[in-house]
Amino acid sequence: MKRTFGLIGYPLTHSFSRRFFTEKFANENLDAEYLNFEIPSIADLPGLIVANPNLEGFNITIPYKEQIIPYLDEISDAAKEIKAVNTVKIVRNGSSYSLHGYNTDIHGFQESIRPILQEHQKNGLVLGTGGASKAIVKALNNLGIETQLVSRSPKSNNEISYSSLNEQTLSHFSIIVNTSPIGTYPKVEESPEIPYAYINSNHLLFDLVYNPEVTAFLKQGIERGSTTKNGLEMLHLQALAAWDIWNK
Repeated sequence: MKRTFGLIGYPLTHSFSRRFFTEKFANENLDAEYLNFEIPSIADLPGLIVANPNLEGFNITIPYKEQIIPYLDEISDAAKEIKAVNTVKIVRNGSSYSLHGYNTDIHGFQESIRPILQEHQKNGLVLGTGGASKAIVKALNNLGIETQLVSRSPKSNNEISYSSLNEQTLSHFSIIVNTSPIGTYPKVEESPEIPYAYINSNHLLFDLVYNPEVTAFLKQGIERGSTTKNGLEMLHLQALAAWDIWNK
């Protein structure tokens, strides 16, 4: 019986996960498949699980990383703390099942940024306030880095607006992480609205976007001598962590 895994989100136009796992299964001669499940509502999840009895686990992407939590039977401490889940293991018992939620984005980002951090980089701006941003904040805090969320519409004291960013802000925050989808193909000319003129070689710019490889956001950093990195290695690391969860 072919083992089945997948990705749940909406829309699913460009799926790194499906390509990554399909190649992994082929290279390792595994009788498994990874499918995209594009559902317009998280309420469709129970029906999807029943309709796919071979489904053992799945990843979750926009916009369901937070919405899925009420559907879970168990949730890891880290995922519970940040209230965002990107990996689910299905534990089946006959016709019944339970869903166990985890967050591997924390591990993926933490281990991707760790090697390029410099000693002076102790404060990070996190652009965006969606499900991915919560994992990034947790990972940076694990590394001893203070964080500040930036939002187009601040809703709490923990968030500031893009329009409030100035020279003083960017001199204090030497790490800038884009967790929003801005700049993703095909809208490659777009970038977060921050004052790039104040970015220099002391900064580290990390973009969770990986398509294109060098986003407009990263180009601004490269032009000013900053350290830059996209989200591809993070995706590799979080995917491998998800695979470990599904197989433990």
